[in-house]
Amino acid sequence: MNRFVKEVFDAHELIRQWLGDENSSQAICDELLARFSADYSMVTLTGHRLDYAALRAFFTAQHGAKSGLKIQVEQPEFIAESEFSAVVTYQERQQLPGQTATLRYSTVVFSVDGQGKILWRHLHETAAA
Repeated sequence: MNRFVKEVFDAHELIRQWLGDENSSQAICDELLARFSADYSMVTLTGHRLDYAALRAFFTAQHGAKSGLKIQVEQPEFIAESEFSAVVTYQERQQLPGQTATLRYSTVVFSVDGQGKILWRHLHETAAA
């Protein structure tokens, strides 16, 4: 599996653990947040813009808030890729127990730092109709 696609899957597993399990350790959140650039930006499903500080505050406040959350990443596709960056689109299906699944379309811009670490630089999410 391509390293950028693997990063999408790996990050979403950490998100699922952190948001979906109130007993998950702080190490999960630390590992998750370490994946994002200090220059991170995001456009949320509701059209709000988040920076890294807002993302950190969101994850800190939402620990275990979505008990039993399931996340499925589907149909990853490359828009562009180089040695030091990539743009990947994917679909993300989320479901809470007893609720209908939601689907969002996401586009992520990755950068690679000087040590070869992949970082989430920008994410744009759009809710499926």
